[in-house]
Amino acid sequence: MADVEDVGPELVMDVANATEAEDRIIHYPRGATIFAAVACIIFIVVGIAGNLITIIALSRSIKLRVHATTAFVVSLCLSDLLFCSINLPLTASRYITESWMLGETACRIFPFFFYGNVAASLFNMVAITLNRYILIGHNQLYNKIYRFPCIVAMVLAVWIFSFAMMMPPLLEVWGRLGLNERTFSCTILKKDGKSPKKMLFAIGILIPCVIIITCYTLIFIKVRRSRRAIRGHSMHGTRGSANITVQHGQQKDAAARKEDLRITKMMATIFFAFLACFFPLMLVNVFDDDDVRYPTLHVIASVLAWMSSVINPFIYAFSNRNYRKAYRQLLCGKRRPSSTHSAASRSASSRTFFTDVFQFNAKAESLVQKNGRRQDK
Repeated sequence: MADVEDVGPELVMDVANATEAEDRIIHYPRGATIFAAVACIIFIVVGIAGNLITIIALSRSIKLRVHATTAFVVSLCLSDLLFCSINLPLTASRYITESWMLGETACRIFPFFFYGNVAASLFNMVAITLNRYILIGHNQLYNKIYRFPCIVAMVLAVWIFSFAMMMPPLLEVWGRLGLNERTFSCTILKKDGKSPKKMLFAIGILIPCVIIITCYTLIFIKVRRSRRAIRGHSMHGTRGSANITVQHGQQKDAAARKEDLRITKMMATIFFAFLACFFPLMLVNVFDDDDVRYPTLHVIASVLAWMSSVINPFIYAFSNRNYRKAYRQLLCGKRRPSSTHSAASRSASSRTFFTDVFQFNAKAESLVQKNGRRQDK
């Protein structure tokens, strides 16, 4: 009887501790975990196919592989391909079993590559946006900046910086990587009460978002100003060759207004897709990270973030006619055009709408100035 009395308090304490630990564990609704696992499987299939096809199509296209933008798009697709083929299968397994079954070492390595790969995708998107901005806003610097060695250095910098951000928690200098038993996830954990998670989300999501929005806004302003200058030229009664140019500008004016709307829609698609994919995850990790009062929201936010690895090829590739031609040539084996038609097509497709606008604007201004000097004489 004495033995029972001695053991009794220990048993009570053990039961109390076990009950307290059980209360701390986050219980995700089974429907939410199944939804996450199914979404992972769909994204794996679609993401691997879409990104792999994009990489092959761009690599085989003689027209596109010489452009600087293509290097960043291929880098983005490679990042998304790795995410879909490595990270998502492990994530699907975690949600199916509701546990981590691959050991402690793998649990530390997994978040390093998971978050590093996500950062690589985001910064590749930033590199694409900056490339577009320099092409439109500072065209005179474009060929100087985007030479082959510089492009290689930029792509390497994107990948190195993306994974360098994860070194402090990997080395346990600031935070640590490991299993969060409450959420059965391998993630960034606190060490000595400190975690870099919020800082990493700010650098990896907020700053890229600000850069993308700023660059596309400046592009839109630049295009609008150029078109207004063209309209101003068309209202002057110039003669000779300048008049031909102005008439050409008048014909383009109606199409330009429609193109303004298309540009706005394209920008909105890029912005809202980016925000829709990453901001929910950032918000729940910032405002509901400690208590996890809404586990289903965490699952939905994660699924939206994974979706970015699938939709990027559609946004950045399928919106461009030259990319569509590359897909058709790869998938349908399009017949090779004649040399004359091919040369003309190459010349036409190498120009974008934006460069056409600025070239036309420059020629119009030059002709108007020449015509004005003739009238003064």
